[in-house]
Amino acid sequence: MLAKIWSYWPSYTFAFAILYLSFHIIRSYRYPVSRLPGPLYSKLTGFWLIIHEFVGNRRLYIHNLHKRHGPVVCLGPNEVSFTGLDAIKEIYLDGGSGYDKTELYTLFMQFGFRTMFSTLVKGDPEKRYIAGQYANTNIMGYEIMDGIRERSAKFLEKCTESVGKSVDVYVYLHCFSLDCTSHFLFHPYGTQSLEGGEDRKIMEELSYHNSLQIRLIQYRFMRIVDFLLKVANSRPTPVSQEYVFRTCANLDASPNSLLHKLQNSRANFRPTEIAAECMDHMAAGHDTLGDALCFLMYHISLPGNQDVQNKLSQELIKNKDVPLEELKYLDAVVKEGLRYFPPHSNVSTTVLSCQAYSVHRLNEEIYPDGNKFNPDRWLDPEMNLDMNRAFFAFSIGGRGCTGKHLAMLVMKYLLGAVYSQCRTRIADDMKGRMDIADQIVSSRPLDQTCKLVFEPR
Repeated sequence: MLAKIWSYWPSYTFAFAILYLSFHIIRSYRYPVSRLPGPLYSKLTGFWLIIHEFVGNRRLYIHNLHKRHGPVVCLGPNEVSFTGLDAIKEIYLDGGSGYDKTELYTLFMQFGFRTMFSTLVKGDPEKRYIAGQYANTNIMGYEIMDGIRERSAKFLEKCTESVGKSVDVYVYLHCFSLDCTSHFLFHPYGTQSLEGGEDRKIMEELSYHNSLQIRLIQYRFMRIVDFLLKVANSRPTPVSQEYVFRTCANLDASPNSLLHKLQNSRANFRPTEIAAECMDHMAAGHDTLGDALCFLMYHISLPGNQDVQNKLSQELIKNKDVPLEELKYLDAVVKEGLRYFPPHSNVSTTVLSCQAYSVHRLNEEIYPDGNKFNPDRWLDPEMNLDMNRAFFAFSIGGRGCTGKHLAMLVMKYLLGAVYSQCRTRIADDMKGRMDIADQIVSSRPLDQTCKLVFEPR
């Protein structure tokens, strides 16, 4: 009897496959997105998108679909990607801040609490409260600025200890970004990882990880997320967590620090909630800032971009007494770096989304020759307005990165310290690949190494 039933299994399998395919075809054509441009398979299933996410290729997969099908592309039965400015306004500005977040953001809870980034609540007053600490008026306070200048000088000192020799700036840039971020969060209790010691372990813990696959599995298969979390911590950070909890116990942080803001909030945050928020900001700021600087310094150190480096140095040297925030070419270099290498990978599964990489490269009417690194484009006053409107490196609207002003200021001071005194070139022993590697939130250099040579001007 069993043998007879077993003999029919190919027929049963075939029938099941037909029923499964028919179900997806009928279901897909009931959804409005089935009428949008895109490959047929994406209208039937999101399987191919999941595969590309899992191998870290979501960004290029979506980018190539946009190149083939235009500014609107169906990615799955319930997901659409856009590159047009009108779509950005609708999703992220006009009504965009009112669109629901997906459960993907649950992956970024810290210590069991939802932070400003992981909350799903629309118009959360907590975000507006915290965002106020990132306003330029606070960032430009002398305590914050002195710390950024001192860390910039220390970075230059470390990189010029062996003039003319190869230096892996990936390491030092991530130390620098951690020190500046923690300085803003906890002053005077920020890290000193550029000097090494225990703080260097925090940088290594936050930088050298690969949590993309386990986090995507957690999101895509939420029913087994609890089990996965029990058997494998997606991003273990015991040293960082201990530092954050210990530092948040201090009650005399600077009034300019985020820690002081949270401790003195009328919301009466619990100690663990304060630690969770600070941990979230430290990890995110360290990643995005360090990787953005690494991509940018590598690119302007290439032989074909020495003219960019020379123009930047000339502006810095000729305007020693002018605040760095007022230097136009420095601003152009930073913006072009963020346009060309947006620090956020936009690995998300929202129903409606835009990814900065494609927005910045496929809108030729806004960014002519978008695949070319060209800081001069930002010096054209007629184009500047539209380019700034479409500038998506930190997202925009209610979901925009609250730390964007701090990030750009830190980048300017680091570049100012380096290129007012040095020139950089790619080291002969630089063998690492600098392709953009997608992570769950940020993008980083594929091989996580960037060897440059520093020479005095």
